[in-house]
Amino acid sequence: MNESVVTEFVILGLTQNPELQQVLFIVFLFIYLVAFLGNALIVIAIISNTTLHTPMYLLLLALAVVDVICTKSVIPKMLETMLTSRKTMSYGGYMSQLFFFTWSLGAEMVLFTAMAYDRYVAICFPLRYSAIMNHQMCAALLSTVMVIAVTNSWVHTCLILRLTFCGSNTIDHFFCEIPPLLALSCSPVRINEGMVYVAELTLAVGDFTLTCVSYGFIIVAILRIRTTEGKRKAFSTCSSHLILVSLFYSPVIYTYICPASSYTFERDKVVAALYALMIPTLNPIVYSFRNKDMQAGIRKVFASLKQNNFVNCHFAGREARCHMGPGSPPWRPSTETQHPGRRRRHNRAGLA
Repeated sequence: MNESVVTEFVILGLTQNPELQQVLFIVFLFIYLVAFLGNALIVIAIISNTTLHTPMYLLLLALAVVDVICTKSVIPKMLETMLTSRKTMSYGGYMSQLFFFTWSLGAEMVLFTAMAYDRYVAICFPLRYSAIMNHQMCAALLSTVMVIAVTNSWVHTCLILRLTFCGSNTIDHFFCEIPPLLALSCSPVRINEGMVYVAELTLAVGDFTLTCVSYGFIIVAILRIRTTEGKRKAFSTCSSHLILVSLFYSPVIYTYICPASSYTFERDKVVAALYALMIPTLNPIVYSFRNKDMQAGIRKVFASLKQNNFVNCHFAGREARCHMGPGSPPWRPSTETQHPGRRRRHNRAGLA
């Protein structure tokens, strides 16, 4: 049972400067809209287009869902603390945000590894790709992602719930994360730090190593491509993926490998912004919007939305009405549309 006397936490945010807060509010609101709408658009495009129901795009779909959950769990509360004077968060709300953020963090690590494996099979074994990456393999990969992410988040959250917070409840951070909580705890945190190190070695370091090994085999396969244009395109794609993966793993490993006693808030808030805010924003651009199939799927989504918004036809009995946008009068079929034979008879009579 939790014996904490703290019922709420005070989240100070990125800065206490009012003028800088206004600027940061606009910046992070833009980041939030790009990340949320971009990932939501990817989810809609993949679900609504059967041509994108392939292993690679199913993994991209899972990554987009994880990024949506990550941004929804972190950025709205951060924007609230910038815009209003209310900077408190209840103990239960803090633990809920901690659980979902830790879940999304673990899921993203395993998903990067699964996506690297998918590309490895596609490039190194193109003839056997369909046989290896079948529906059973996709289901197994996604189930593994879910199990590892939920287990990781559940373990860390339960260990945090065992701690006692009897001193200050002020957290000099912009969202709920494990290191600043451990720095505030009145209880021993050796078990928590030990589990953080285990998670770092297995998830962060382990997944990063597997991802780099997969891309190493991919680069070797690319070097065997004879055409210069083919090599250029392949290297462009792989390099952007590797840069994004490095930007994600480097700050995560740095943040969680440091002991709670050496935690410095001002420096580590900037580091945390990289993997908590920037990566969900860059993922749609790097992994999806540069892809021709995804571009075609997104165009189909916009074409469908445009058709539904501007042409909404329905039939009521024998009379057809067509509304061309909101507020426009209903279009009624003309006499010649309703009775084409009558119009032809009048024409013949006139000619006679």
